[in-house]
Amino acid sequence: METNQNASEEAKKKVAGKSMYSYIAEAWNRPSKTYVDDLMFERLIQWRREENFCRVERPTRLDRARALGYKAKQGFVIVRGHVRKGSLQRRKMRWKGRRAKRKGINKLTMGKNLQWICEERASKKYPNLEILNSYWVGEDGKRVWFEIIMVDKHHPVIRSDRSINWICSDKQKGRVYRGLTSAGHKARGLRWKGKGAEKMRPSGAAHDHHNK
Repeated sequence: METNQNASEEAKKKVAGKSMYSYIAEAWNRPSKTYVDDLMFERLIQWRREENFCRVERPTRLDRARALGYKAKQGFVIVRGHVRKGSLQRRKMRWKGRRAKRKGINKLTMGKNLQWICEERASKKYPNLEILNSYWVGEDGKRVWFEIIMVDKHHPVIRSDRSINWICSDKQKGRVYRGLTSAGHKARGLRWKGKGAEKMRPSGAAHDHHNK
């Protein structure tokens, strides 16, 4: 009996290992040291020729998509989009009675991160879909690409799935514009807790924008 138990335990140890998603995550965590670097170089050449937002058949990063709620079933849509890198820079304004130092053209920091902006623009192009989450897939010197997970809340498959039909509620309508996605929570500072985060909740506007 003891020999059988030892053999079964050894067999379990051999079987127990990393999952497929963990290998994908390790490769994407260090893209410059893995095969992802060569793939990204080839993909960016093609992505630059595409439209700003285009629908894709399957997610590029399966591990991140599944972790953020994606399922390979009807009602889920993956959209890849890009936004311009850099801070907010206004166009040249007319001279209106102030010094050039006070014109406010350069060195303006946005209150939103690029990922949140990309989600909002994707929602404007696909108004019948609701944004679930998004993740980074690549960047170059000018642009950053994200893949956005979108859900058709009117689809019967989504409505019958208890794990995702919460998004069909009226409370989730236009959730991306209210900062309810993961990227929105990060830009609003809602990932912090405790000391130093007293003015983050319920929102910055509730504290006269003293949260930043």
